[in-house]
Amino acid sequence: MNLVIIDYGAGNIQSIQFAFQRLGVQAVLTNDRKEITNADKVIFPGVGEASSAMQKLRQRELDTLIPQLKQPVLGICLGMQLMCNSSEEGHTEGLGIFDTEVIKFNNGLKVPQIGWNQISSLKTNLFKGLKENGYIYLVHSYYAPIGKETVAVSNYGFEYSAALAKDNFYGVQFHPEKSGSYGAKILKNFLAL
Repeated sequence: MNLVIIDYGAGNIQSIQFAFQRLGVQAVLTNDRKEITNADKVIFPGVGEASSAMQKLRQRELDTLIPQLKQPVLGICLGMQLMCNSSEEGHTEGLGIFDTEVIKFNNGLKVPQIGWNQISSLKTNLFKGLKENGYIYLVHSYYAPIGKETVAVSNYGFEYSAALAKDNFYGVQFHPEKSGSYGAKILKNFLAL
C-alpha cells in the first residue's frame, strides 16, 4: 500500500503517521507532485488557519493537483474545509471539490468546539461496520452545513456535516487519528476503499 500524506506545512502529521503505523501501514510524507499522483491513497491533513494554508498549497502548486487526483483522498479537519468552495475564515477560496461553503459557528456556544462528540447518519464505506452515535474528537471553529455531499452528521447546538464525500474524495471534520478505536476503524475503512 502506497499511502501518502500531503506535506504543505499545515498539518498535524505525526499523530496521523502513528495512527497508520498502528494499522501496519507506513505513510510517506511528501509535497512531490509525482509522488502524490502515483500514490494508492492520499491523506490531506490540515491544522491552522484557512487562508494561510491555502497560500501554502498555492506556493507548492498543490491547489491545482489535489482536485485532479483519481485515487481515494481523505481530507482531515482543515483539509476537509479547504476541499469546499470557500471558507469564511480569512475569506478563503477553496479547492471547490465539495459544493459547500465553510461557516463560522455563531450560535452562542463556546468556540472552538473542542473535545468528544457523537456522529450519526453514517453513509458510504468510510463508516462500514461502525455503529451510529460513536464518539469522535473535534477541534474547530468553522463548519460545513448539511448538504447533498454530507455522509455523517454531528451536533453542536444544531446539526452540521461531520463528513463529506464526492466521487473519490472524502473529508472528515474530526480527527480520526485522535478518536480511539472508532477513528482507527474509519482509517482502516479508508485504506480498504
